Amino acid sequence: MKSFKLIPLLLAVPLIFAGCGTKETATNGSSAGSTAPAATEKKVYKIGITQIVEHPSLNATREGFLAALKDSGLVEKDNLQVDYQNAQGDSTNNLTIAQKFASDKKDLVLAIATPSALAAVQSVKDSPVLFAAITDPVGAKLVKSMDKPGGNVTGAADTHPDAVPKLMDLIASDFPKVKTVGIVLNEGEPNAAVMAKNAETALAKHNIKVLKAAVTNSSEVKQAADSLAGKVDAFYITLDNTVVSAVDTMIKVANDKKIPLFSSDRDTVERGATATYGFKYYDHGYQAGKMAVEILKNGAKPGDLKVSYPDKLDLIINLDAAKAQGVEITDALKSKVQDPKNLLSGSAK
Repeated sequence: MKSFKLIPLLLAVPLIFAGCGTKETATNGSSAGSTAPAATEKKVYKIGITQIVEHPSLNATREGFLAALKDSGLVEKDNLQVDYQNAQGDSTNNLTIAQKFASDKKDLVLAIATPSALAAVQSVKDSPVLFAAITDPVGAKLVKSMDKPGGNVTGAADTHPDAVPKLMDLIASDFPKVKTVGIVLNEGEPNAAVMAKNAETALAKHNIKVLKAAVTNSSEVKQAADSLAGKVDAFYITLDNTVVSAVDTMIKVANDKKIPLFSSDRDTVERGATATYGFKYYDHGYQAGKMAVEILKNGAKPGDLKVSYPDKLDLIINLDAAKAQGVEITDALKSKVQDPKNLLSGSAK
């Protein structure tokens, strides 16, 4: 009797273990009834950066933007994917990039310079859009107001309200021989047109005339500058992407003809303009990057974030460029520079 009862028991043992083995395979090694949570997938943020053209100020803006993201813990090839596209000054490319970003459903789009921002705002409706290197966001109809942008758009304006008037006042007070200022600009760029008008208004208060030479692409910049030489006592260029992308040719004209060149950005002074009231575009991009962090990580709505301005404005002088352009930089002029690092040398072309 004992052997009869033992046989089914022995047969049952393998079946029990076989059942356990099957259960483990089905649960990827977990024991039956396990409540261990599945691994949480890391969030990877996907952003697109559209930039109208290559030049130092816009490149520095992009670098500062990415640095701000990195400092907040958003790192490329880890939890951040960056799709950077440059339109190389082509309007068709510019619009195509914006449309592609819209279809990709990016977590955020950064548009650097007014043409890029206009295309992005037109095309991207379902993702946050930030802009940078924009002179007049309201005038360009990117936002409703600086304090309450509304919608899915906000960003960083690159013109301090005092920058153009202060520079024009400086020209009038410290360069008394200047009676006429020549401006080379692409009037098709809204930011350039606005800044040129502001400069003309400010100079008129000092009875200083303005002569303009219009261009439509960067290849025309040198010819435009040459056309003004002999008629003007100084050059001024705005934050005009067309002109700044070819600024080396204008610097050469200024040096050859001994005409002081005043610019609207630090990078152009570093390259060989005499002076500006400005800031570092890296810092400007960093400001935009901090806004992106608020949106991506803290859930802020773009339309609720005020458009930011540069928070640092100082006189920047290139001593070597001034000498090359026949300008004497007096001690009184140097004393107007707050930060000694903004007295530059070694950059004249």
